[in-house]
Amino acid sequence: MRRGLLTMLLLAGCAVAAQELQYSSDATEACVAKAVTPEGKRGCLGLSAQQCMGASFDGSTTIGMMGCLDGERDYWDRRLNAAYKALRAKAQASDAEMDELGASAPRTAPALKQMQRAWIAYRDTTCDFERSQWGGGTGGGPAVLSCLMRLTAEQALYLETAWIGE
Repeated sequence: MRRGLLTMLLLAGCAVAAQELQYSSDATEACVAKAVTPEGKRGCLGLSAQQCMGASFDGSTTIGMMGCLDGERDYWDRRLNAAYKALRAKAQASDAEMDELGASAPRTAPALKQMQRAWIAYRDTTCDFERSQWGGGTGGGPAVLSCLMRLTAEQALYLETAWIGE
């Protein structure tokens, strides 16, 4: 009886280990595409991570949660980088135009760069603070990744709508 139970537990363990995390950004992407307002888009934060965590046994483990949260954080990070690149190009063009006109107005590209650097420091220290509240426990990993995902998404959405010159 013991041997059969041990074999069954080992086989069940192998089946669980064989499952892979099922992360997809589709739910968040579809939600953002449908959202009309910035508040509506912010309501999409974490949607794909939540679906991933519920999609398989692996998503309910600490490591699985971290993988799901990091998958969505990566999605928002790609959006943030694309928005920053586009905004930086607009800022540089605007600054060049101001230079041609001899305007003494503050330049946008350096302000954008300084703002983004300050935001990175804010993001990192905020998420470090959230992690510290777990006292070294296993919840710290998911907490910091949830924080990074949330703040990265909020900054991406901000940058996507930040240019007021249009």
